[in-house]
Amino acid sequence: MSYTRFAIYYMPPEGPLADFGASWLGWDAAHGRPGDQPDLPGLDDVTMTPRKYGFHATLKPPFRLAAGRDAAALDRAVAALAAECAPASASGLRLSRLGRFLALTPEGDAAGIDRVAAACVRGLDGFRAPASEAELARRRAARLSDRQEALLARWGYPYVMEEFRFHMTLTGRLPQAEIARWVALLEARLPALPAPFVLDQVALMGERADGRFELIQRYALSG
Repeated sequence: MSYTRFAIYYMPPEGPLADFGASWLGWDAAHGRPGDQPDLPGLDDVTMTPRKYGFHATLKPPFRLAAGRDAAALDRAVAALAAECAPASASGLRLSRLGRFLALTPEGDAAGIDRVAAACVRGLDGFRAPASEAELARRRAARLSDRQEALLARWGYPYVMEEFRFHMTLTGRLPQAEIARWVALLEARLPALPAPFVLDQVALMGERADGRFELIQRYALSG
């Protein structure tokens, strides 16, 4: 299949958490098919924004391939990077409020997770086509700090390196008055969260013609 963009994600391995995420968001990115979403009033709307990406944490944000690069070479590069990169862990995952959206975030020391994300951003950047002026303008509309502007110029995305925060998105931006309700609904439905949380694999993802991302390949971190 031909993909318009690629990305490097963490996706949970097959099991209760992966099944929950695919169902909750309504898109199973691991298998490239719709998830069986629960019948909860408003769920389709609050998950509309994250649905196309699937249940994941971004390690290297979506990018178009640079001129002269192809998907086969990218696959080999991700495999080589994973073979040299050691796994990372945190004490667990927890449900968190990030601004006005909800996500799973690490508990405890996340320095190792940040290291893996930085390695993906840095080690694969030769495959990234430069961001277009429209893409840059869209990012700058968020009123970036000076450091975020510098990261955007260098890496094509403002929330990388020290601005990175590992998170597995569960909702779009929520009305302030609805946040507590969605927290309660999620707490009642989330499976047991891993403790410790181990990031021992990365996933190469492709954006399909319909705008949804699906899994191309997983790679074990074995450095």
